[in-house]
Order: sequence, then structure tokens, then C-alpha cells
Amino acid sequence: MADPEDVEREKAERAERAAYHVDADRKRRERESAKAQVLVDAFVASAREAGFPTEELTAKPWSGSGRYRTGVQGWYLRRDLSIGVGTDGGYYVLVTAPQRFGRWRTVGLEPSPPPLQVGAGARDGESIALDALLKLRLDAGPTFI
Repeated sequence: MADPEDVEREKAERAERAAYHVDADRKRRERESAKAQVLVDAFVASAREAGFPTEELTAKPWSGSGRYRTGVQGWYLRRDLSIGVGTDGGYYVLVTAPQRFGRWRTVGLEPSPPPLQVGAGARDGESIALDALLKLRLDAGPTFI
């Protein structure tokens, strides 16, 4: 039978290792988001310089149909209207929890830290590097959708 002190020490070591990995992952994501934010800011400047018109971004609910107004002005990055960039440089994932009366009211939407790889972990063909996505959007011109 195992000594209770050994069991507790092993539990503590596992918890410490897990905390280390969680913290390392958080720091890595923060570094990536900082790099990605530079790309998003450059996109906003280029879109303004090119005269791309802005529009109010809309979000779709996780389940159900329809679109919700967000009050955020910006540009869509994907043709399925699932990702957008605001004129404030915010990166928005345009999917939200279903909200009662969401179609008639403006729903709050907070910017997300931008990833360097958009759609990581998604189905094949749905993942793309952020810099490539932003370049595709700029190359598409003002009449994107």
C-alpha cells in the first residue's frame, strides 16, 4: 500500500506541473495576440486608406437563425460573416449566445484577442493564417460580400 505522504506529494507535483503548463500556454497566447494585433491594426489603416466602406457588423446566435445588430462598425473578414474587425481595431468573433429579443435590440459584443491562426482546430480548409486572411480581404476590395 502506498504511503499517504507519497500520494499527497505526487498530487502536489502533478498540480504544480499542470499549473506551469496552463501559465505557459496563457503567456504564449498573449504573445501571439500581441503580434496578431499589429496585423489587425495595419489592416484597419490599409482599409481606411483604400476607402473601404464600413458597415455595422452583425452576429449570429449559436443556435437558431437570424442576425443580431451589434453597434460595431467595421469590416467582415470571412464571407460567412463569422469574423470581423472594428474600426477601433477590435477583432470580433461574430457568434453569440441566443438572446431574447436579440433581433430587435442591439446586443453587446466584446472584442477578442486576435489569433495568429484563424479557425485553428476547425475542419480541414477552415483554418487560415491571420496575415493571409487579412491580405485576401484587402485584395478582394470594398465589394467583398
